[in-house]
Amino acid sequence: MAKAATVSSPAVLKKQRKVMITCAVTGSIHTPSMSPYLPITPEQIADAAIGAVEAGAALVHVHARDPKTGLPNQSPEAFAPFLKVIKQRSDAVINITTGGAPTMGIEERLAPCAHFKPEVASLNMGSMNFGLYPMLERFKEFKHDWERPYLAASDDRIFKNTFKDIEGILTTCAKNGTRFEIECYDIGHLYTLKHFVDRGLVKPPFFVQSVFGLLGGIGGHPEDVIHMKRTADRLFGNDYQWSVLGAGRNQMPIAAQAVAMGGNARVGLEDSLWIGAGRLAESNAQQVRQVRQIIEGLGLEIATPADAREMLELKGADRVNF
Repeated sequence: MAKAATVSSPAVLKKQRKVMITCAVTGSIHTPSMSPYLPITPEQIADAAIGAVEAGAALVHVHARDPKTGLPNQSPEAFAPFLKVIKQRSDAVINITTGGAPTMGIEERLAPCAHFKPEVASLNMGSMNFGLYPMLERFKEFKHDWERPYLAASDDRIFKNTFKDIEGILTTCAKNGTRFEIECYDIGHLYTLKHFVDRGLVKPPFFVQSVFGLLGGIGGHPEDVIHMKRTADRLFGNDYQWSVLGAGRNQMPIAAQAVAMGGNARVGLEDSLWIGAGRLAESNAQQVRQVRQIIEGLGLEIATPADAREMLELKGADRVNF
């Protein structure tokens, strides 16, 4: 006689893993003319982040922009208005970029994290080509003078993060108790992370954010996702939390694959302006709700900000400088 299936008890179900959703609300890749829904002003960025948290995001990844032109702005003064509002109106883990924009130098990109001492900061694990110019094939009309040259010149632009740059970010932020969303755009970036782990400059648990589908980095094929996860497993074992972001149309398919493989997911208008084929997302929260539906459809539970703080061993919102 076949053995009856075992029904999990409530105690067992409670131990089931939780999935962290990160929402990157504006970024520096897309320009204002591409979508009327892209947050630009401090008020829009704050509202977008809070809406994403209410929809289920545990972490919000933030950039700042000039409120009139939408140009990426990495000054601490540009971040201050919305950081305080997000903290007051939600319990989100706030993650401040050190990537800024590819046009910026390391000192400019690091300034907000050095000043505000967030729980989490993003960190690109290497220098790379960062090709945005193919977007000119889709978008033809621009509201602001800076947009077209910003995209067009990316065919001769390198995002610079040398070993010295990475070490400087790690040491500056680590002394403030900040942990890192370690952005890996290719397999070599995982080995660079391992190098800094071996030097004792990064401590577990590592929050590895694998980035797929940006021109200059690894592609968005399912085999690329598998290769990235397999390599990270071999290098870091159980010492890391894996998350993914897929650029553009890759966003939801890669999120679904990675969550099914045991990972976490990042969405947001920084990474994709879309909610479906030819359909602009009307908010960051809309993308969060869509990925949440995927996660819960797989029988998994989303992580709260408190869960994320525990999973990543963060210092807590009471120890930031905003």
